Amino acid sequence: MNIEAIAHFRSPFGSKFGIPRQSGVVKNIRGSIILTPQWRKAEALEGITDFDYLWLIWGFSENVSAPKHATVRPPRLGGNVRKGVFATRSSFRPNNLALSSVRIEAVEWKGPEAPIIHVSGADLMDGTPIYDIKPYITFTDSHADAKSGFADTVAWQQLEVSIPQEYGSLMSQDDLQTLHDILAQDPRPSYQSDAERIYGMEYAGRNVQFRVKGHLLEVLPPSDMFKK
Repeated sequence: MNIEAIAHFRSPFGSKFGIPRQSGVVKNIRGSIILTPQWRKAEALEGITDFDYLWLIWGFSENVSAPKHATVRPPRLGGNVRKGVFATRSSFRPNNLALSSVRIEAVEWKGPEAPIIHVSGADLMDGTPIYDIKPYITFTDSHADAKSGFADTVAWQQLEVSIPQEYGSLMSQDDLQTLHDILAQDPRPSYQSDAERIYGMEYAGRNVQFRVKGHLLEVLPPSDMFKK
């Protein structure tokens, strides 16, 4: 079977580092679904605004050539415990396919790229190929009493985040809050804990640098905020 992208995602994340590990974890991250010319038709979205959420089937485009194994090390378990790849949501999957639930914020019906679906809560990098879009249906897709394996028993430890005041003049309050919520999830690889190491992530076209000491993540002053 050959599958082709029917859309690409427009995201504030220029690279995969820093993206939340699950959709919906940071609910106020905004992004847009840009349909390919073949599917850039209003009739393809007829009825979509009757739903609140969508399922996106997309591709881990940065992991295509990465080796694949039957077991992986989930970050939630500290990166030291192996689980079967099909018992995790690891990005290193046999066919590089991913599934995310996003909230529909609006549909833009007019414009050169219209229709555009604006969504929130996505965990996709800018330019990510999307292979299918399906509506989220509560009576079949929601299972309130379901077990969630190790996600039920191992809580994700959020970090305290300190952002310099200078960022207030460079980003809106909404963007600052979103950045705070993203960093609180601790975007570092689970096996790294060097308190002196400086990390950088691309967010909204900016290079955000930070380091982590204990449970405190300190964003460095914006000496080189804009991506070059």
